[in-house]
Amino acid sequence: MATVHCSRCGQEREGMAFQPFQNDLGRRAFEQICGVCWQDWLKTQQQLINHYGLNLRDPKAKEFLFQNMEQFLFAGAVGQFGSGTQGPIG
Repeated sequence: MATVHCSRCGQEREGMAFQPFQNDLGRRAFEQICGVCWQDWLKTQQQLINHYGLNLRDPKAKEFLFQNMEQFLFAGAVGQFGSGTQGPIG
């Protein structure tokens, strides 16, 4: 695995073993995000799925996760959870 200068944490660390998605966001994550921050995202993603009871077959749920992933990895946002179990995707 190559070393990357991580866009999220700003450190030089080992990158991911493989590109997580075959799209521009997956390529960007592979090139700019370290393995440690990727693991942090996977934990946050699981929390979002569980909190909102997301159905991963639902295109709206997938889009919701991709938007949150981009904010988490590239905008420095920390996963924000509403107080209810009804998510913003309805």
